[in-house]
Amino acid sequence: MNKLTLIVFSLLCFSALRAQKPILPSDQSEWWKRNNLRLIQMNLPDYEAATIDADTIVKDLLDFSANTLIINAGGIMAFYESKLDFHYLNPYMKPGELGKIVSRCHEQGIRVIVRFDFSRADESIFQKHPDWFYLSPAGKRIVNTDKYVVSSNAPYVQEKAFEIVAEVLDKYDVDGIFLNMPGYQTRNSYENTYEGIDQNPYDKAAFKKWSGGLELPLKEDKNDPIFRKYEDFKKESISLWSKKLHETVKGRKKKVAICTYLEDYVDIIRHESQTHGLPYWPYTGSDNSNHIEQTFPDKIVSNASIQQISFRSRYNAAEPEEVAIRLWENLANGSGTDVSLMGDLRGYEDERNFTVMKKIYGFQKKWAPYFGKYESVAKIAVIAPGYWPSGLPMEEYRGIQLMLKEAHIPFDIIQDNHLARLQEKLKKYKVLILPDIQYLSAKDLQALQELSKAGVQLMATNRSLFDAPNELKSLFGARIEKDVNDGDGNYLRPDNQQIFTHFAGQSMVHFKYNLGLYHFEKNVQVLLPILDKGRPGPPELIGGHGPINFYAAGIHQTGNSSNALMPLNIGRIYYQTGYEQHKFLFLDLLKHLYPAVDQQLISKAHPRVEMILNEYMPNTAAINIATPFRSAGHILHLINLTGFSGNTYFEPLPILDTEVKIQLDYRPRKVWSLSTEKTLPFVYQSGYVSFKIARLSDYEGIVLER
Repeated sequence: MNKLTLIVFSLLCFSALRAQKPILPSDQSEWWKRNNLRLIQMNLPDYEAATIDADTIVKDLLDFSANTLIINAGGIMAFYESKLDFHYLNPYMKPGELGKIVSRCHEQGIRVIVRFDFSRADESIFQKHPDWFYLSPAGKRIVNTDKYVVSSNAPYVQEKAFEIVAEVLDKYDVDGIFLNMPGYQTRNSYENTYEGIDQNPYDKAAFKKWSGGLELPLKEDKNDPIFRKYEDFKKESISLWSKKLHETVKGRKKKVAICTYLEDYVDIIRHESQTHGLPYWPYTGSDNSNHIEQTFPDKIVSNASIQQISFRSRYNAAEPEEVAIRLWENLANGSGTDVSLMGDLRGYEDERNFTVMKKIYGFQKKWAPYFGKYESVAKIAVIAPGYWPSGLPMEEYRGIQLMLKEAHIPFDIIQDNHLARLQEKLKKYKVLILPDIQYLSAKDLQALQELSKAGVQLMATNRSLFDAPNELKSLFGARIEKDVNDGDGNYLRPDNQQIFTHFAGQSMVHFKYNLGLYHFEKNVQVLLPILDKGRPGPPELIGGHGPINFYAAGIHQTGNSSNALMPLNIGRIYYQTGYEQHKFLFLDLLKHLYPAVDQQLISKAHPRVEMILNEYMPNTAAINIATPFRSAGHILHLINLTGFSGNTYFEPLPILDTEVKIQLDYRPRKVWSLSTEKTLPFVYQSGYVSFKIARLSDYEGIVLER
């Protein structure tokens, strides 16, 4: 970067601190593609509609450095003067206030996205049209007070929802729509009860027509081929509905962004960092943002920090330290800031996060050119088990991420049902990690075969590909004897010290959770002999842990790649119990597959210091996600998670004198800190730049300029 460019860039950063330009009706830009969201969502309870005020909302948004607002419009109830007889009016609604909020926000350069929720409708509508609503296999409805869950294929969703959206777009000059809780409902999410597959006659008829005469399944069972067809039907029907929504919106106003949790026909893919059961997951911001950014590079991701602890604890916010981690992780992974509140910012029941929000939103605004336009440098990709991982596959997936994060190994995340679509991109990685990845489509399985032939190495864990025996054999040289097997009491023997280098002085590693028993072909290098459970009891009786002629790992050389299979819950056991010996089993095997895995970013920083390295391009007014990437250097983000204990978020401990080495193909012109704005001394030698970070509090961003 030459001197003139640096001066211009500095002026751009300074200008970002000034007031935002008003948004005029003539502005028809696809504004979201700038990827610089500083978003606050105000989820309004019905009664707050009586007290909200456009001027105070705008003042508060400016105080928080926000540039985007999500606020209620319609669906469950109308927060405006709807003329539609099937759209229940909020009795507390102030006439004209939504329009006033839009105009006042636009005067201050704030974008307004209006929220719709078509998952439920009022009891008065149910009484007129009971056939529009969810019906469980037991004949029950899902009801929250006087709001009833609707059916996805009934007229309310398939017709009336679009009329509601159209009415709002015709009435207000909004910048976007946000669709909450789209898709098929099987649970009363707010009361945490499972009710089953919707048996509404409209749903039955739609599935029968689509499937050529099949009956709607009664149970969710992935071993049932009819249920798997139903899963495909749901995906296709949701995609068609999304297409119709896209046509409804873009046919009226192309400048209106569509934001929701779906993949097709959307502009902003929303995700959520939530607080769920133990162990808490402090990497939700990175997990969600990385996953969406890398799987959908042509979309914007906005990962919301959900303030509530749970649906039954909406007025109690998550801890400030946790919210700070989420927001820093969003930024470090190329997204923006996003917080979802219960109500507006006045008279809030739990304001503890407001200081954190103002700090980080203000930091993002100040250094806007250094966020939102990144290219990953990762050589490793972790395959995610779906858009919203859950259950045991989620634990395996998170455990693998945790190992890589603590070892400071850069990695990308790719969703499992997009392998074929992203096949060319996936060829750039040295290793693809499949943590308990099951039920891949034929085209995605074929993509794995092609990637392996191209020299991309595969590393799979637990029951990955258990349902694809041909691919399991060709890729890993393995055949299942017993894929579900309780490993509690078994031991593993890390007897190959050339591969398992962390186990000097240890000959047995305990195990629990699933430990598959697989037969490996003769040309497979087998590792980690599984030892018998032995004799449980008092010290006088224990022993008997002999080999059982099965192995916990195998390396299969196939063509241009070496693929490793660990048919056990190696990720889950680390996620749940945290013994480093299990992490080292995995990392040692990964390093054997790819010896340079730990050479891209070298540091003895504490394992709870999250490091995220990206190339960056200045994200200025003329840039958007479609602009061809031209690297101006690298940014290393450091997020201090040392205050996280596993079930509590404390203030992070300050960390002093963190030494870092980064592999670069250029000598940096300058290395400096976003937090202190100071230049750092550095050494460039043998393809590495080395520097020291004097103090890390909660976050640091180190810019390495070309």
